[in-house]
Amino acid sequence: MTGNLLLTLGRLPKALDVARGFADLGWRVVVAEPFKRHLAGASRAVAQSHRVTAPAEDKQAYLADLRRIIADEKIDLVVPVSEETMHVAFLCENLPASTRLFTMPPGILLRLHNKHGFAQQATAWGLAVPETHALGDPAAEALVQSGPVVIKPVHSCSGRGVRLLPAGATLPAPDPAIPTIVQRCVIGAEYSSCSIAHEGRVASTVIYRAAQKSGSVAVAFERVEHPAIADWITRFIAAANWTGFIAFDIMVDEAGQPWGIECNPRTTSGLHFWERADIARAVLEPGFIPRYRPEARLQQFYSALTETQMSLFRRGPFRENLRQLFSTRDVTWDRRDPMPFLTMTATSWPIIRMAMARGATFGEVATLDVGWYD
Repeated sequence: MTGNLLLTLGRLPKALDVARGFADLGWRVVVAEPFKRHLAGASRAVAQSHRVTAPAEDKQAYLADLRRIIADEKIDLVVPVSEETMHVAFLCENLPASTRLFTMPPGILLRLHNKHGFAQQATAWGLAVPETHALGDPAAEALVQSGPVVIKPVHSCSGRGVRLLPAGATLPAPDPAIPTIVQRCVIGAEYSSCSIAHEGRVASTVIYRAAQKSGSVAVAFERVEHPAIADWITRFIAAANWTGFIAFDIMVDEAGQPWGIECNPRTTSGLHFWERADIARAVLEPGFIPRYRPEARLQQFYSALTETQMSLFRRGPFRENLRQLFSTRDVTWDRRDPMPFLTMTATSWPIIRMAMARGATFGEVATLDVGWYD
């Protein structure tokens, strides 16, 4: 089976893996992207790029742009990549019968994207989630008196706005413009995941942990096996009857109990651990099990290089970072398709410039214009 694929973001390495995977199977890959230049657009796997309105600027114009591309390019399959997924889901309300959208309807997507909604839903399905309350709820005041808590906006990503407060601390005043939750802090090891599913059945789940971070965002990651986490995810996906990509941040306490702390109803960097053509087949063929790549550790080279350089001045583990930098495979490099890696600084310049202006990390600003914050 071949056809025309629309990816709804092109700036991230995740999009590049999906584009290359479908191109390997003979699909024609089209990308919709608010930026004029983007990472995937430099790839030989991408046949055409279309510049679209950023959804944070005008949601309806963004959807109209996507519908125009779907019609003009005769798109058979739409695959959202990252934070734009919450907007793209609304395409389901008016898609041609011949076009498939690989994500869930907006109702459940937005409920799980909302950190409070996710906690309530997972609890209702009998899955372990730390006690969570809205900031301003008297129960939140009681929670912080009993132990340390994490506070975070319900629609934050990449660690934006996340704060850890000790037991007995004074909670900030609620801001109606930025709904926020107060969540019991679980002491333990943090893991992330990425799954592909069809109608509640998991095709595959990658579980990984950060090997190196830029701020709160992993720039090098290590795949691990963790049956208890995999079981938690399998039960959640079954309860949601999920189709599409879905990911979680999970804490495992000292007793080995997994606690779901956030849901990302989209891809994450865990996607890089699958063979790229198998990603495409797993999207297209329910029941197909994608293979893992042989590497258990991967990195985003340029971001890891920056962190390695900074560790020299911060008295960090410079020697170890340097060793890992030159022994870990980059997620973007492919000798048969070298231009995305070689031109990454140029194609990522809009994000780099924004990060410099805000004094933030690349990951913290990379999806500001496509995120859902309502």
